[in-house]
Amino acid sequence: MSEASARFDEAQGALIASGVWHADAASALPKLTGKSVRILDGAGVTQLDTNGAWLLLAAARPQAGDPLPELRGFQPQHLAMFKLVAPHSAATAAQARPSHAGLLALTGRGSLGVWGHLVGLLDFVGRLAIELATLMGRPERWRWREFGAQVNQVFVGAIPIVIGMLFLLGVVFAYLLGSQAQQYGANIFVVDGLLLAILREISPVIVAVLVAGRTGAAITAQLGTMKVTEEIDAIATLGLSPLAVLVIPRILALLLALPLLVFIGDIAGIAGGMLVVEGQLDISKPIFIDRVVEVLDLKTLLVGLGKAPVFAVFIALIACRMGLSVTRDARSVGANTTSTVVQSLVAIIILNAIFAVMFVKLDI
Repeated sequence: MSEASARFDEAQGALIASGVWHADAASALPKLTGKSVRILDGAGVTQLDTNGAWLLLAAARPQAGDPLPELRGFQPQHLAMFKLVAPHSAATAAQARPSHAGLLALTGRGSLGVWGHLVGLLDFVGRLAIELATLMGRPERWRWREFGAQVNQVFVGAIPIVIGMLFLLGVVFAYLLGSQAQQYGANIFVVDGLLLAILREISPVIVAVLVAGRTGAAITAQLGTMKVTEEIDAIATLGLSPLAVLVIPRILALLLALPLLVFIGDIAGIAGGMLVVEGQLDISKPIFIDRVVEVLDLKTLLVGLGKAPVFAVFIALIACRMGLSVTRDARSVGANTTSTVVQSLVAIIILNAIFAVMFVKLDI
């Protein structure tokens, strides 16, 4: 049994093959870059299967749409193999190298993607508003048990990570601020800076980011999995609204849980800062607490807590919409879950910037 071999005759434009052509014969093909194969000569081919026929056709017709070469010298059974493979070889032929999109094209695609998300979110908000108006007139259709389950999952389950994260951030911020305040003998003002930073910015933003990554992704994955397994279709078949059964309880749970988590984060961050300033700046706990009572402004506390419901609504809307827009495959669940986290983080940053500018304009 002779091994596969092939050579290219430039005078005739012929690819001349011989020997046994199976799947492992690819290494026998010569380099044909820039050469046009008009004839495929198989007079010396002793054995040929569909893999070998595909290899020879792919070498002779590297691009989809190229004409089939003339088959010469092949045995009848080999020609039958080519007849079987030829209709499918064009679809699997090497495609032309894709052109690289320029900056303008990438910007346009990104803009269209952002516009699509905004339009989809507005459509979802409109349908949700109609469903809420319907539920207002029929309070017996509110899903209180589902609401309670979501509060337990969103709020209770997030308390440990919120306390741990904000406590450590309070420690870090107080340490950095204290190291600078010591140079000017302004140790006591570390408490003022710590309260302002934790209550107004750090706690609401960090808690919202944690909830977006933990709860927002979980909501999208849950609803997306229900979409794939057709549970949402089953709910609709029973005459129930998926928005009323699945979406509204989750939005209300986040709306209730996020301000409470921010308040817990405030306490944890202040506790972490108190631990540091006692050891670093010799400010005892009673002095620290007295300073907190003296400088704590209700407005500062309410500013941070007031951001939380807005963050909660946007996180819940994005998570629920992306979950319900999942197509019926597992890849879509993963892609939409990732998109939920990214969109939520961008929304939090933009909203926080808007709040900052608005509060400055209003002198709050």
